[in-house]
Amino acid sequence: MISVVATRYAKALADVVVAAPGVDAAQVLTQLQSIQTLINSSADLRNALASPAVAPARKRAVLAKLFVPLHVYKQVQNFMYLICDHRRVTEFASIIEAFEHRIDERLGFIRADVTSASELSAAQQAAVQAQLTRLSGRNAKVRYSTDPSLLAGLVAKVGSTVYDGSARGQLARLKVRLGS
Repeated sequence: MISVVATRYAKALADVVVAAPGVDAAQVLTQLQSIQTLINSSADLRNALASPAVAPARKRAVLAKLFVPLHVYKQVQNFMYLICDHRRVTEFASIIEAFEHRIDERLGFIRADVTSASELSAAQQAAVQAQLTRLSGRNAKVRYSTDPSLLAGLVAKVGSTVYDGSARGQLARLKVRLGS
């Protein structure tokens, strides 16, 4: 779940990214995810960045060395310094998720989560994406997962709307209609 704090930071970063000429929002997201991977790969780094005992200048120096091979935008560097200075490293994953949602909104995408009983083929995924795009009126960004308990079919969640085309859902509706 995305916290209020993460939403505020993500909104601020999105505002900076959209206003900055020559900065690609998708590339910013990729850079943030790369930084998150680095932080997650080292418990020592994660602890040092989250610790109030480590001076902010020291944290910035460590981050600066990490940024060199990643070739991150100046805006991303400054944002990471801000996150560390305000001791929000523990919220970083949530901030990235909120940033992705915010950028998708600004670019006209809608997010959808599709759960199917079995793995969908590429053609089926394309058909599902096209149908969700048509239903929502916006280009759908779909994340796929599987859940064998659905028996067959799929369940799509677009915003707060749920489209249940699973066999389990149809059986549940039939049970309600029959009054059992």
